[in-house]
Amino acid sequence: MTDPTHSPAFDAAAEFDRQVRTLVALGYPALSGRTPDRFTESVAPLRTEAVARADSAAYAGHERPAVTGRVPFVLVVGRELAPVEGTMPLTTLHGGRLPGFVDRSFEPGSLERFVATGPTRPPGPDGVHLLFDVERGEEFCGVVPSDALAAVAERGRTPLTVEEGVALLTHVPEVLVKNKCFSLGGSRCGDRRVPAIWISKRAPKLGWCWEGNPHTWLGMASAGARHA
Repeated sequence: MTDPTHSPAFDAAAEFDRQVRTLVALGYPALSGRTPDRFTESVAPLRTEAVARADSAAYAGHERPAVTGRVPFVLVVGRELAPVEGTMPLTTLHGGRLPGFVDRSFEPGSLERFVATGPTRPPGPDGVHLLFDVERGEEFCGVVPSDALAAVAERGRTPLTVEEGVALLTHVPEVLVKNKCFSLGGSRCGDRRVPAIWISKRAPKLGWCWEGNPHTWLGMASAGARHA
């Protein structure tokens, strides 16, 4: 009999391959102007790092991200290869059918101005990278976003960018649940707006909230490291 208290070992190689298959099935190669084979080849060098880092760590409950809010790693495709306007509609809620969408509160052309800031800038020149030790950050629900960002920095962690938030939702849709949605403080446009992903009309929505306004249903997603 299976022990319900036992968490099975995390297979980083299998998880990396699954994430690559997900991207190919969703049409990321075409979005990035590459064939499926060329796209797969471009991300393949990251597999070794995913296995080396993730298999050496303990990820109890990794198979229950809706509960734990934690994900060992996420394969991210940058907007220079796949624009957010094209990738957000490829997301869905876990078990859902309705496509994700960008909220109309982003005035035309404004989404492009929400870019990675300083230490959150993606590494590497190829437009793909790995994000390790990802947390959706529900402990920050009800916390002013600027205070949440300060706490994340004090812990030596990094807030997620818009592209990384979309990647997290794409690979692990279970992580987005009612009252446990997340801000993406790693992308800013120079004003007080903080991007966030939450649930609206039974679908994922990319919107924004003011950095000084807390929301009981909105935390601050973060990660332990990036690698390209």
